[in-house]
Amino acid sequence: MASPLISSVFLPLISFFTLASVAVARSAPVPQEILAQQEADRVIRLPGQPLVNFKQYAGYVTVNESHGRALFYWFFEATHKPEKKPLLLWLNGGPGCSSIGYGAAEELGPFLMQKGTPELRFNNNTWNKAANLLFLESPVGVGFSYTNTSKDIDELGDTITAKDSYTFLVNWLRRFPQYKSHDFYISGESYAGHYVPQLAEVIFDANKIVSKEDHINLKGFIIGNALLDDDTDQTGMIEYAWDHAVISDGVYNDVKQHCNFSVEGSTKECDKALDEYFSVYYIIDMYSLYTSTCVEDTNKTTRTQRTIIQGVAPKLFSKFDWWWHRRPAGYDPCVSDYSEVYFNRQDVQEALHANVTKNIPYPWTHCSDTIGFWKDAPSSMLPIIRKLIDGGLRIWIFSGDTDGRIPVTATRYTLRKLGLKIKQDWTPWYTYHQQVGGWTITYDGLTFVTVRAAGHQVPTFVPKKALQLVRHYLANEKLPSKPF
Repeated sequence: MASPLISSVFLPLISFFTLASVAVARSAPVPQEILAQQEADRVIRLPGQPLVNFKQYAGYVTVNESHGRALFYWFFEATHKPEKKPLLLWLNGGPGCSSIGYGAAEELGPFLMQKGTPELRFNNNTWNKAANLLFLESPVGVGFSYTNTSKDIDELGDTITAKDSYTFLVNWLRRFPQYKSHDFYISGESYAGHYVPQLAEVIFDANKIVSKEDHINLKGFIIGNALLDDDTDQTGMIEYAWDHAVISDGVYNDVKQHCNFSVEGSTKECDKALDEYFSVYYIIDMYSLYTSTCVEDTNKTTRTQRTIIQGVAPKLFSKFDWWWHRRPAGYDPCVSDYSEVYFNRQDVQEALHANVTKNIPYPWTHCSDTIGFWKDAPSSMLPIIRKLIDGGLRIWIFSGDTDGRIPVTATRYTLRKLGLKIKQDWTPWYTYHQQVGGWTITYDGLTFVTVRAAGHQVPTFVPKKALQLVRHYLANEKLPSKPF
């Protein structure tokens, strides 16, 4: 039975796509026109980019013609034999954060930012060694994605994000029909713990209704340090902080006594306890407990002291004000400064076919300052995950074990809540250097992987392990349980 999300929002959309597909099939568009559309999006070479032998494309796909809503994408063909590689979509979370700024430029894309130089460097552990790699800035208001209807920003939430992302994929595959037959996977991190399963569900349900032309060959999804369940995510966050000597016994006991994360709302006592809890993250990086914070050269003041713990949106975003706090993290804690400068350069935007009308009234940022109210966010993704497990999708969840924001403790509590049968319990997995890369649990229908010494953005901290992880996932192979 279709979920309420499909029934209330997507059936009209699906009907439109079905009719449109029939029209496309009957009119038999000339392939040369499609090739011309692709060529218009071709990125020849970015400023400061190293030479590569694979193609890249970037530009806009309209998701709502009447409102003027368009989402920005950046696509990289696989480094070798793209015609035989799967198609992998990457989504960053927030909500309101850019998959271009984080995923593409600081984590797993082929070109990474460098300090003190306008030159990009090639990422030897880029994920387009494993797949054709697609990054999407979603929803509108994030990065270069935009709407010409200002009231759209006030309607943003999980539902519209999934709807527009699905529309994007249908239209993108019409522009790049050579990838329609490829196995398709979705990946992401953080609040993409909502985005990824929700989009997967929409595709899963729509595939039962749409015509063959708009069928998406979805095989599964993989998400890291994923926000999946309000209660267990928040409980695990506090437990992890105490267990890793971040907070005192007193603060821990105050939170445990006054906060009930399984119910709506909060109390003054809980808010006060949480203020004490968060105060430590003025001085260390919540997203990577054991790496340095970014220090400004001008006044030697840390970024956290300057911006405190900055939320993506006002308190209306969530029933818990502190849910959405985020800061960039990584081996170079200042890397987001470099990409912020880079993507606001006019020559870079021209090369990417971004902001082509020059009408976006705000600068490009990692996390949107324009998004305020977030309309809807279910408290748990577990019902969707159960449904998609039953539907036969391949689902992996991974967790960098030095992340304090959505820590491994929280994800373990969440997966326990699913109640799945364990097929293979806590087992080490090994890297190419005969070192333990982390541990795995194989459940009936889901695989959980921990990644040693990785923060919130796993590919940033341990890029070789991350590439090994995604290669095994896409090949449907278990990670090696013995040194090799």
